[in-house]
Amino acid sequence: IDAGHQQRGDSSLEPIGPGAATYKAKVASGTSGVATGKPEYQLTLEVALKLQKELTRRGYDVLMTRTTHDVNISNSARAAVANNARCDAFIRIHANGSSNANVSGAITICQTPANVYCGAYYSQSRRLSEQILSHFTASCGCRNGGIWETDTMSGINWCSVPVTILEMGYMSNPSEDRMMSDPAYQGRMVQGIANGIDAYFAP
Repeated sequence: IDAGHQQRGDSSLEPIGPGAATYKAKVASGTSGVATGKPEYQLTLEVALKLQKELTRRGYDVLMTRTTHDVNISNSARAAVANNARCDAFIRIHANGSSNANVSGAITICQTPANVYCGAYYSQSRRLSEQILSHFTASCGCRNGGIWETDTMSGINWCSVPVTILEMGYMSNPSEDRMMSDPAYQGRMVQGIANGIDAYFAP
């Protein structure tokens, strides 16, 4: 599990994938809640730690890329944690932002089949994205914004394991922002993610 972002972003650059000529910031600082004022890095770790507990309870071996805020781990380094452990699934937890305060709902993100860095993992990543999004939105009762396939995410491009990014909701939407910080709603989010992971591994 990768709790997105960290206390301070790192704007120094790294390639967007192995051998890439295009570079991006190592890790962005993330968004923050319009109603709660909570930074994204704090929300993602709250949920990730609860997810770790729930998945461990369900019998999974769980590896965390971070358990504190004061770290400096680039997107490629986060992928390397999953790759080196040969993880069966890499779940990256994020929250969304928009200039339109009315936009709400969850999405997942994975690579395209044509991805030159990790296209081989497309079908598994797509299925992981589908299962987590479907169970997450069912558990939370939030809008299903669909799956975004893109090859612009360095944290996906560096992966040699099945990967998905879950954008749990919009911190730019006041009511969704408040909900995502509510312990009861966080419980539903965690159940949804865990149910999606169960479904992904179901024979």
